[in-house]
Amino acid sequence: MASASYYLYVVAGLLLVGAFAGHVAHATLLATGRRLAAALAPRHAPAFVGAVGGSFAVELAAAPPDERSSGGPRTAAGPIAIGLAWSAALALGGALLLRGIVVGRGPWGNMFEFTVAFAFGIVAGYLALERRYPVRALGLVPLGVALGLFLYSWTLPKEIEALVPALQNPPLLTIHVGMAMVSYGIFAMSFAAGVGYLVQERRLPDGRTVERFAWLPSREVLDAVAYRAVIVGFPVFATMIVLGSWWASIAWSRYWGWDPKETSALVTWLVYAVYLHLRNQRGWRGRPAALVLVVGFAMVLVTYSGNLWFPGLHSYSGL
Repeated sequence: MASASYYLYVVAGLLLVGAFAGHVAHATLLATGRRLAAALAPRHAPAFVGAVGGSFAVELAAAPPDERSSGGPRTAAGPIAIGLAWSAALALGGALLLRGIVVGRGPWGNMFEFTVAFAFGIVAGYLALERRYPVRALGLVPLGVALGLFLYSWTLPKEIEALVPALQNPPLLTIHVGMAMVSYGIFAMSFAAGVGYLVQERRLPDGRTVERFAWLPSREVLDAVAYRAVIVGFPVFATMIVLGSWWASIAWSRYWGWDPKETSALVTWLVYAVYLHLRNQRGWRGRPAALVLVVGFAMVLVTYSGNLWFPGLHSYSGL
């Protein structure tokens, strides 16, 4: 079963490469196709623009029906790209499941396992949101991050070894680190939406802001995706911290010790808490909010890997 898990892991990597390449091709076809269509096609104002009003009416009327469905505008590469992404997610999930059966706990007890789980969480988070929002053109960002994590996992020791005494708590290990995997993967989508917003927003000399690219999701969609992702990921991440404190009291006889992993997790929580507070209380949106989401995911990466650079109680097993 351990061998089957490894073979699925290898297959998942190949599928992930294909999914990323497919999404790059999808975005490229969208960009070139839109520019060509804009150059060749005459512009017709819809009859209901005056009644509905604003650029929203023009944008809605100009968009073909398939662009208003889940996933967004379509290309020949789009279905292949999303099919490969689903296949990669299933292969990664299968590899983790088989490894979990072998080790008798959540398959994230060392840095290799957690890195693979992190990549799976990102792909799964993207696929979940892609079914509801037209963000397929942005899929190369989360899939690129997932592919980078997978390539990093290839360099890590893959052997199954006994855990140190402090980690030998299968229920808490499974739930606590599993919540980290889920929240990290969801936050990756808020990061992708934030990056998309920064790329999409164009400021004119008179101070107004407009959409930069017709093939990317609108700023309204990107802002909504980022907010939904944080709304889902934030309570999961907060619960993960609480469970970690409980586990610390069992393993080390203290709830909090300002370990590098604990400190970076707290800073990450504060960044997303500030984002939600300003968004809900003051309606804070736009470029500043997108920048906070980029900083937030940078802190997620620090929380994931900071123990590798700073000594602490989480340094064993790469966690």
